[in-house]
Amino acid sequence: MHSPTIPRRSILALAAASLMAPAMAQSDKPLRITLPLSAGSGADGAIRAISASLGKAMGQPVVIENLPGAGGITGTLQIVRAPKDGSHIGVVSNNHVVNPSVYPSIPFDALNDIAPITIIGATPFVLVANPHLPARNIQELVALAKAKPGTLNYGSSGNGTILHLGAAMLVDQAKVDIKHIPYKGMGMLMNDLLSGQVQWAVVALAPAAPHIKSGMLRALGVTTAQRVSSMPELPTIAEQGFPEYALEGWIAAVGPGGLSLTERNRLHRGFQQALAQPEARNALVAQGYEIKLSTPEATAAFMRSELQRMAEVVKNARVKVD
Repeated sequence: MHSPTIPRRSILALAAASLMAPAMAQSDKPLRITLPLSAGSGADGAIRAISASLGKAMGQPVVIENLPGAGGITGTLQIVRAPKDGSHIGVVSNNHVVNPSVYPSIPFDALNDIAPITIIGATPFVLVANPHLPARNIQELVALAKAKPGTLNYGSSGNGTILHLGAAMLVDQAKVDIKHIPYKGMGMLMNDLLSGQVQWAVVALAPAAPHIKSGMLRALGVTTAQRVSSMPELPTIAEQGFPEYALEGWIAAVGPGGLSLTERNRLHRGFQQALAQPEARNALVAQGYEIKLSTPEATAAFMRSELQRMAEVVKNARVKVD
C-alpha cells in the first residue's frame, strides 16, 4: 500500500497566491490554535516556528495551546467543540487517523466532526538501529529476525502511535517475530536505543540525524516513498524489498465540524500566504518538514484515505490500546 500523494504547490505558486490574494482584515481577536501534542514535539516546534508569519498573514495575533493526552484525543475534542466561526482551529498529526482503529472508542467522528483546512507539511521517519546490532540494512535485519525469531526487540514512543505502526508495518510485511517495547514518549526510548537496551526503532529523521552522523545510531532505511535530500545515500525501506512500504509524519490544520467552506478557504489562504514568506518556509524546513499545502477538499480526501489505510495497518499488526 503506497502512501497517498499529498498535493504539492511550488514556491512560485505560493508566492503568486500571496500576491494575488487580498489583504486580510486586521483583528484584535486572536486566532487560537490547539495542539493535541506535547510542548517540544516536532509538530509543536513547527507550528510555533511559523506562528508569527501566520499571524501577519491572518491580520491577527496567534495563540497556541498544547493539550496532549490520550494519543491526541483530549486536544482534538476541544477542537471539535470550538466555535464554528474560524476563531479557533487545531493542528493534528497522523495519530488523528490512527486513533479510531487503536482505541475501543473515541468521543467524536475523526472525519465528520472536524473540518479539514490544509496539510501543512510532512517529515520523514527513519529506521535506526543500535550499532551493536549486526544488521547494516533492512534485508540483514529481516534475515537476523528470521534466524532468531522472538529474540529481537524494537521500541516505540507508545503503543498505537505512528512510530509504533511504522515499525509494525515492516514486521507485518516481513512476516517476522520481533518483540515490541512501548515507551511513554521519545526521551526514554532514545536513551535506551542509544545504550542498546532497545535494538531498533522507527523515529523522526531530524532529531535522529546527529546520532546517525556521530555513529551512535545506524540508519537502515528511510520510510518515505522516495529518498530524502538530506541523506540521499540512505535507501528507502521500499527499495530494500518492501515496495508497499511508505510512511511519513504529517501535520494538518483543521477546524470544528460545520466550519463553513468560506472560513476554511480563508484560513487555507492564510497558511498559503504565511508559507510564501522565506522566514516561515525556512523555519519549517529547519524543523525537518517539507512544505505540503492542499486545499480543504484535497485535505479531506487525503485524511479519509489515510484513515482507511491505517485501519488496515492496525488490523494486520493486531494493535489495540485499552
